Amino acid sequence: MHSQDMQVLAALQGWAAEGHRAALVTVARTWGSAPRPAGAWMALRDDGRVQGSVSGGCIEDDLVARMQDGRIAGSQPFVLTYGVTRDEAARFGLPCGGTLELVVEPAPDMRRLADLARRIEAGQLVRREVDIASGAVTIADACRGEAPGWDGQRLATIHGPRWRLLIIGAGQIGRYLATMAQALDYAVSVCDPREEYAAEWDVAGAPLLPGMPDDVVTAMLPDPHTAIVALTHDPKLDDMALLEALKSPAFYVGALGSRSNNAARRARLLEYFDLSGAEVGRLHGPVGLPIGSRTPPEIAVSILAEITAVKNGALLPRPESAAPARAGCGLG
Repeated sequence: MHSQDMQVLAALQGWAAEGHRAALVTVARTWGSAPRPAGAWMALRDDGRVQGSVSGGCIEDDLVARMQDGRIAGSQPFVLTYGVTRDEAARFGLPCGGTLELVVEPAPDMRRLADLARRIEAGQLVRREVDIASGAVTIADACRGEAPGWDGQRLATIHGPRWRLLIIGAGQIGRYLATMAQALDYAVSVCDPREEYAAEWDVAGAPLLPGMPDDVVTAMLPDPHTAIVALTHDPKLDDMALLEALKSPAFYVGALGSRSNNAARRARLLEYFDLSGAEVGRLHGPVGLPIGSRTPPEIAVSILAEITAVKNGALLPRPESAAPARAGCGLG
């Protein structure tokens, strides 16, 4: 599953191979409310075809018009700003008077973009910097936790798997969750010492890590950009992994199971393991948002939705009266 960055890079390289001229547009900064965050990409072809997005639509239309009438030309990067006035914000569909600053590269270096694509596909975290005055582009290794940067002269964007997800359990739910998470730029890994499940794991780009779950959690050194989800329904596997995960800085720790199963799990963790009430209180269980999930893909959607909400600081309330999902999945 290609991330949005890889889709843009693939489009640029494919169009160049076909003989088309193409530009790369990056969201450098936003003020107020804006549809896309800093670092978002859009590729723009000479005939108006686009890949990716920098806004909700009207700005893309204006960029297409600029490309087709020759206002996006040459080789020097430049800056475009939309929504400076309330009228302009309304014209371009920027909500709440938002303002959007874009860096436009009319002729990006395809060799450097190919190098960037190779690094991302290899699972590397990469920092790309563009100097507006000179047009120079540099690519270097990035550190986990780095954010895009823009000082009006130099634009830095971060590409590759900035977030990690460890899935304990290689069953059906894990398969769907791994695939969906990759689309959101997570570096996904899986642990399941049960041979009957491990032998069938074949999700591309999501390696199966050997060893017991608690050892795998410890070895991966979870950080605030790491999510860990236990899906085996086996206390011998899930509890030990959760013990290490809840003591770590991981931003999200969740476990599959009904409300009663998760209540019993919390009691075990408090009684038999060296965990505080605050640490056990970090556990998301039943895992996932209460969207009435019943099938494995629906359950995976609910889990990834909750992870996304926590990551973005917009966790939705979990009503106590919600009924658990069927088949013991307990996502209510």
